[in-house]
Amino acid sequence: MADTLSRIIRMVEEAGAAKAPVQRLVDRVSAIFVPVILVLALLTLAGWLLAGAGVEVALINAVSVLVIACPCALGLATPTALMVGTGVAARAGILIRDAEALERAREIGVVAFDKTGTLTEGKPAVVTVQPVPGGDRDHVLRLAAALQAGSQHPLAAAVRDAMPDIAAADAMRALPGLGVEGRAEGAALLLGNARLMADRGIDISALDTVVRGLTAQGRTLSYLAADGVALGLIAFGDRVKDTAPAAIARLKALGIRTIMLTGDNAGAAAATAATLGVDEVLAELLPQDKGEALAKLRSGGRVVAMVGDGINDAPALAAADIGIAMGTGTDIAMRAAGVTLMRGDPLLVADAISVSRRTVAKIRQNLFWAFIYNIVGVPLAMAGLLNPMLAGAAMAASSVCVVTNALLLRRWRPGV
Repeated sequence: MADTLSRIIRMVEEAGAAKAPVQRLVDRVSAIFVPVILVLALLTLAGWLLAGAGVEVALINAVSVLVIACPCALGLATPTALMVGTGVAARAGILIRDAEALERAREIGVVAFDKTGTLTEGKPAVVTVQPVPGGDRDHVLRLAAALQAGSQHPLAAAVRDAMPDIAAADAMRALPGLGVEGRAEGAALLLGNARLMADRGIDISALDTVVRGLTAQGRTLSYLAADGVALGLIAFGDRVKDTAPAAIARLKALGIRTIMLTGDNAGAAAATAATLGVDEVLAELLPQDKGEALAKLRSGGRVVAMVGDGINDAPALAAADIGIAMGTGTDIAMRAAGVTLMRGDPLLVADAISVSRRTVAKIRQNLFWAFIYNIVGVPLAMAGLLNPMLAGAAMAASSVCVVTNALLLRRWRPGV
């Protein structure tokens, strides 16, 4: 708990201290703005002297130009809005790693979701164990449990729950995005998806009839083979998160396209997508395939966000324009992401985009007020219509206006 709290505090502090891309633009403008104001002050001094005014009047008007143009409001416009924006986001359970992620999130046009643990609960359970004709159900489950004895994958936990206290297989090796292999009871075992079976030349056609029924129900399937011969399959069920359909609907209302990227079989992915209303599904993907899919999406010119929670999602989170990690997932996923959702609630994806848009809107409003004070005030000061005292009051008022406008962000609430 202490580690989590310290990470939250550190991320909020870093986001508040970092410079957003718009702030770098303001810095470049300021580098030009200051010399221009100095030149205008000198021109004011010279102009009033040439007009026959006394030195005192000319100096007062020149000083008024310098006072009214003090770029305090310009300097406060962006960091105050960022500080308030990241603060209200953190209060809602949205941790933003840096200012660039906060600003860029408003431009998101496509959100790609992982399936397991992101749109579903990530707590699958074994619902069916189907041996090949003439096979033994308990034998299939026992061998699968031996292969999964040391794995932290959610499917492995489901198998162990269904068949506990089984000795681990020997020479176990994970096959990322495919499954696992090892040896038990004198046989070389493979447990994984249909892609793994096809890669190893294992015939699973004897299970075709039951596979069609299970995939239509949205079940995730793992096939078991021993010494190159299929023994059966295990079907898993994982409940869709209660808020997931509403999360997809909110993103669509924001004009954002939704895509599911998953290593699951096409039938299960399609069934889940139909339940949620996701626009597009790309199934049976390896971790590197997700990165390639994101690269294609980005090539269309739209800003792409990836939402995931597992180790396998980390490359995709890093490859996306904005990586959004579920806080209920792995540390590796959170480190690869620019935004972390502490509650693991997919509704927070739309909230992250909403707070980004509101924050950037406040930054633009602040910059408008900062510049409008100078556009109006500097000519008045040059014309002698503002003395230094009034110019100082106007300058202070501009800073107060910018800070107050930024603080209005505190009224933002999730779901709006």
